[in-house]
Amino acid sequence: MKFSIFQESRTGKRKNNEDRIAHCYSRDALLMVVADGMGGHFYGEVAAQIAVQTLTGAFEREADPEIRDPFRFLHESMDNAHRAIFDFSIQHELSDSPRTTCVACLIQDSIAYWAHAGDSRMYLIRDGKVVVRTRDHSRVQLLMDQGVITRAQAARHPERNKVYSCLGGPQTPEIELSRKTPLRAGDMLALCSDGVWGPVRDETLAAALNGDDLADAVPALMDTAETNGGAHADNLSIIALRWETSYAEEASGTDGADSAVSTKGMPDDKITTRLDRFGRNPDYKSDLSEDDIERAIEEIRATIEKYTR
Repeated sequence: MKFSIFQESRTGKRKNNEDRIAHCYSRDALLMVVADGMGGHFYGEVAAQIAVQTLTGAFEREADPEIRDPFRFLHESMDNAHRAIFDFSIQHELSDSPRTTCVACLIQDSIAYWAHAGDSRMYLIRDGKVVVRTRDHSRVQLLMDQGVITRAQAARHPERNKVYSCLGGPQTPEIELSRKTPLRAGDMLALCSDGVWGPVRDETLAAALNGDDLADAVPALMDTAETNGGAHADNLSIIALRWETSYAEEASGTDGADSAVSTKGMPDDKITTRLDRFGRNPDYKSDLSEDDIERAIEEIRATIEKYTR
């Protein structure tokens, strides 16, 4: 595989950052995850952390170096995360379970598979245009589908942030799976929380990521979204990827962009993971003490272990 990838998460104008993002890859497979936590105190962050750790942990165990059944992997890992979050709330006798939206994308053999619950989105951008976008599990999306409100009205609707599917809570989540989607060289994938897509139009997002260098393009897009979000800008998180290898290029031996990550020489059992530990993101402002953070890390780890094999 050969690809360029860049991820960033910001607090925005909120007190804490309850978003969590991660990506990991083996020689032949790549996983990206974005989770947007919801809940009082620091529990939204806990829910999001459980989600990304559950999925990346499953990838680290099962990528050998491919995932045998991508759709099963995505659905089962998200369901395990859902049950682990709910179990955490029971253990701590919380009055209301923390929740998180989640979107995850797995790529192998130049095919993308994705799954989501809630309104964290995945975009497939080809030739500078959005060709695929996940459908939000939200009240506002249902109103749009019914023709009750327009897209412009949805952007300002007071219930825009209300979702009907998420991980955590007593209700079984609706985990929506994609179709198998072949990728072409130059395709862009963007996974992001509503703090990014909410303040910008799809066309703006696609144009912003159409540059040559994701390390420049992503922060510039984040600046725009944060500025447009104003005094109440939400947490903002995104993982952007440019796919550099198509079937034709693999067959011909073309290497793709010089700046891309190449996994060609990785050992079968090697996994590379980028995941910030709970409470340790340098841009994250938290009222938790170091002891609180260490205790939460251990509780999260113990909770996840119950739902993994």
